[in-house]
Amino acid sequence: MSSTPLIARRQRWLSVLAKAPGTRLASLWQVLGPTPPYTVLRRPEIGLVMVQGRISGTGAPFCAGEMTVTRAAVRLDSGEMGFGYVRGRDTRHAEIAAAIDALSQRAEWADRLEAAIVTPLADEAEARHRLIAARAAATRVDFFTVAREGGA
Repeated sequence: MSSTPLIARRQRWLSVLAKAPGTRLASLWQVLGPTPPYTVLRRPEIGLVMVQGRISGTGAPFCAGEMTVTRAAVRLDSGEMGFGYVRGRDTRHAEIAAAIDALSQRAEWADRLEAAIVTPLADEAEARHRLIAARAAATRVDFFTVAREGGA
């Protein structure tokens, strides 16, 4: 497999892990059972990042404000390094995301992590998005204009 699909898969995984509720990720991690030991390279740190926005996703960028982010880095005893960045101040969430990122680089763990953690979290996120879309659709109002003929 070339590096492009591996990079795309890793990006998808990191996105899913970062957006997942921290408590849900922790529970799936715990159910996974024994995992290889790792060394914390960068203990979870809390900081701020500047968030940029765009009107309609295509307009000129503007500074929307700051957001709290927690990051962590770990290395497995076999040498793979993993990184975790999550919004908020959940240090355990960032460390677990980093550990999963490191483990995902080992062929014998990739399928197991996909099935036990990433796919369930992605499915739950999709269900949340569908629920939000359904609630928004329920409030939709269609406006129409009646044209008058002739002058007023």
